[in-house]
Amino acid sequence: MNKEEISGVGVGRRLPASKRRRRKMVRGRVEPVPTTMKAAAIDRFGPPSVLKLKTVPVPKLGPAEVLIAVHTAGVGSWDAEMRAGWSPDGRRPRFPLVLGSDGSGTVAAKGPRVRRFKTGERVYAYAFINPKGGFYAEYVAIKGDNVAPVPGLLDLRHAGAIPITGLTALQGVDDVLHLKKGESVIIHGASGGVGTLAVQFAKLRGARVLASVSGKDGAALARRLGADMAVDGRREDVAAAAARFAPKGVDAVLAFAGGKSLTRCLDALRPGGRLAYPNGVEPVPRKRKGIKILAYNGTAGVREFERLSRAVVATKLKVPIAAVYPLAEAAKAHQRIAAGHVLGKIVLRIR
Repeated sequence: MNKEEISGVGVGRRLPASKRRRRKMVRGRVEPVPTTMKAAAIDRFGPPSVLKLKTVPVPKLGPAEVLIAVHTAGVGSWDAEMRAGWSPDGRRPRFPLVLGSDGSGTVAAKGPRVRRFKTGERVYAYAFINPKGGFYAEYVAIKGDNVAPVPGLLDLRHAGAIPITGLTALQGVDDVLHLKKGESVIIHGASGGVGTLAVQFAKLRGARVLASVSGKDGAALARRLGADMAVDGRREDVAAAAARFAPKGVDAVLAFAGGKSLTRCLDALRPGGRLAYPNGVEPVPRKRKGIKILAYNGTAGVREFERLSRAVVATKLKVPIAAVYPLAEAAKAHQRIAAGHVLGKIVLRIR
């Protein structure tokens, strides 16, 4: 496991011409698609130890699908919940089940209806409960509309960390809260995979951000990402900090965690304020008179990814990665999630 990484988009020194040519050649290289692949899969529900490295068939490509040679797979708490037996639609999956809802890689093949990509192109993608298997694998077949070119100068590792978290963060800021310049917002869970991106997107819209985080290191990270103030919700009174931050009450809360500290965030809202949270946050916030409480799901699509890519470039997005594990150690990645206090995102290195 490595130390926290933060990568910027559109920053850094320009590579020498020889290295740029070599990188372009590597990116454009297309490997033959085998009939089988390695994948981290489960044969039954259970603890992290049920995740095993297996040899499974490469998924067959549909006419409107893209086959991605996976470079990096995102690892989220929702993956751990599905491994343990949770299903959003209540259906029992077919085993072996390959987990993983997002990631990055290169286009290995495409169906005849797909016009938007070239073979070998760098892409990132999101498909929740993909019927042909997830991203914890060397290859994934996914609907073309759920795939997008990697934005700007983002490398494949950091691009693979953000499809779910980036779409969820940006849509919370723009589509649900409609944050405007000068508004004050508490981002609760601001040191996690979604929250670290939401801080940056809220600042892009000109909002004043109070980051509610876990730990001094989480507070330091949030401030580095642009938060105007950061408070450790486990040890400090968020409502008291918010009263100093916005004496007349904050305009909005964007929550990526639940519990008592979220209740204190709600206490800081002004009359007519609004709270947004993605479905899955537990416990669900209780209704309050005069407060708009809005639940939502992060969704993928061509336009959604285009908006995300523009925001990534506009913010020169920094993507904190808490840890990188090889595919064979997917179980350790899930153990790390269970341990808690993850700053940023955990990913699997596939290639």
